Amino acid sequence: MKRLLVIHLIVLSISGFISAQNINQFDANGKHHGIWKKNFDDTDVLRYEGAFQHGKEVGVFKFYKNIKGRAVLTATKQFNADNDIAEVQFLASNGKVISEGQMKGRLRVGIWKYYQKNNNNLLTTENYNAHGVLDGERLVYYSSGQVSEKELYEEGKLEGITTVYSEANVIIKEITYSNDMLHGSFKVYSADGKLEIDGQFQNDKKVGLWRYYEKGELIEQKKF
Repeated sequence: MKRLLVIHLIVLSISGFISAQNINQFDANGKHHGIWKKNFDDTDVLRYEGAFQHGKEVGVFKFYKNIKGRAVLTATKQFNADNDIAEVQFLASNGKVISEGQMKGRLRVGIWKYYQKNNNNLLTTENYNAHGVLDGERLVYYSSGQVSEKELYEEGKLEGITTVYSEANVIIKEITYSNDMLHGSFKVYSADGKLEIDGQFQNDKKVGLWRYYEKGELIEQKKF
């Protein structure tokens, strides 16, 4: 019985040794190849794991945080064998998805979704161009799922009309931007949709005649 136990331990030891020899390998050209695992410096805590094919990441990579000596999954990347785009998820320490989208290297590209802390509803959606810059519509949501704010970006800069909504889906602000500056019409509405402020900006400065209303009635005018 004791002899069988010793043989079993030897087999396990050899198996572990062989397994260890099959990770963190290089191909003939010195490129990462096969399964790779890395720990945080001077620890036994796993930092990442995944597979390479002659220097290129393939399949799913998992990334961890070192939380009190324990590896906690913090992100996953699903790599595409045919291009440099990866499907990415960032995770909270409880496993809840914080955000997800595509990355090209370190750049966010395409549509990115961010989620509310206390439920699985959207917090924001953003669009990134091929250079990792905000481009297109960006939406912000209330925790209920109702749109809170709608913005437009061109090459990372606010452009056009930003619209702000109440949770009852009533427009409460309309702000015009040009080249990331307040430029054009600026309107503020009450919770029931009545106009309260109506004016113009030019290069972030108030210009012209500004009108102020109360319950739909004009109460003040200012010239800038």
